Amino acid sequence: MNNFAPVFAQTLPLVDVRHVRHVYGKGSGPGLTVLDDVNLTLHDNEIVGLLGRSGSGKSTLLRSIAGLVQPSEGSISFPRPQGQTTVSMVFQSFALFPWLTVLQNVEVGLEAKRVPPEERRRRALAAIDLIGLDGFESAYPKELSGGMRQRVGIARALVVDPDILLMDEPFSALDVLTAETLRTDLLDLWSEGRMPIKSILLVTHNIEEAVLMCDRILIFSSNPGRVVAEIRVDLPRPRNRQDPAFRAMVEDIYARMTTRAAPGQPREGLFPGAGLGMALPRVSTNAMAGLIEALAAEPYNGTADLPQLADQTHYEVDELFPIAEVLQLFRFAELEGGDLRLLPAGRRFAAADVDARKQLFARHLLACVPLAAHIRRVLDDRVSHHAPASRFIDEIQDFLDEVSATRTLNTVIQWGRYAEIFAYDENASLFSLDNPT
Repeated sequence: MNNFAPVFAQTLPLVDVRHVRHVYGKGSGPGLTVLDDVNLTLHDNEIVGLLGRSGSGKSTLLRSIAGLVQPSEGSISFPRPQGQTTVSMVFQSFALFPWLTVLQNVEVGLEAKRVPPEERRRRALAAIDLIGLDGFESAYPKELSGGMRQRVGIARALVVDPDILLMDEPFSALDVLTAETLRTDLLDLWSEGRMPIKSILLVTHNIEEAVLMCDRILIFSSNPGRVVAEIRVDLPRPRNRQDPAFRAMVEDIYARMTTRAAPGQPREGLFPGAGLGMALPRVSTNAMAGLIEALAAEPYNGTADLPQLADQTHYEVDELFPIAEVLQLFRFAELEGGDLRLLPAGRRFAAADVDARKQLFARHLLACVPLAAHIRRVLDDRVSHHAPASRFIDEIQDFLDEVSATRTLNTVIQWGRYAEIFAYDENASLFSLDNPT
């Protein structure tokens, strides 16, 4: 059924997204534009991937299609006759009710639809069997592995017989082997036509996952999120990661996602927002130092092809991209055309001892990360040289949602401690200049 990318019949699309724009913000702040003029259509019998860096608005678009958030501008429509297109969603975080059994968790959506108990049980058992959890109906989520819990999430989404299955990075919380097994099982069900759905819309920032699973891939830029390319994947299923055509497509996507804007064109930012609105990923200083050292050593000598670097360092691409982007933010390295190249500061960092590395990192942290510089200025200006974390969280939330703001502040705390530009008391949630040297 799904051996090749689909050829669409002359039918109305399942979903039609037109000129969608989404702005996060509150109070008197300027707001953060996470999506800008996004257009998308989804047809029968296709898996479409939304691929982009963290913070490019992919999940916001998915939630908009699911009806969980309302776009600031534009429209999202289901062009087929009213009531004929239904949507279900699988989340990254499993989102199971811990006090319910597997069977009860799968039945939740049917119960909300007021399906009679006998039919509800029959359909839930069928979905559990389909997704490979037969025998675990009475188990509770705490008794299951991460992969099994995500299978419950998929069964719960499928049991309501949706036309469209929305998947928000459904494998990213799993270990590599578990994710590969679940991904393969899902593709087998899809190819065999055993799932009661017409199409899948998948959010990912894993390039190989997108090429492995999708018939079409929409590549998103960031700051703000826009669709900058659409790629049709015409590789037959099942797909082989070692196939030269597969590798060539992965290389091409890497290049597209790291190519600079043409002269005179605005350059897409690495991170959404500017100033205090810069959303930052969870990237540790150890990961940054490790990648710089790997890049500086043989066989790369300062310049590496990203797919090759991912293989050699045993990083998944969705782990490698944020580290590479942060190195670029710090002006330690440069991403271009699918390659990562050390800049002079990165080479100095690789050659330096521990103390010199901290000093170099501190200078770049204060110069390149506005929130870190802002925290240090506030501490310098106060007589007590103390400031509560809540003071900065409130400011960041003028630009970012609560989760992103907390993650960003925690990242800066970790970077600032390493650089010794401030101290932070976890118990008191208090910044100070008590310990920095």
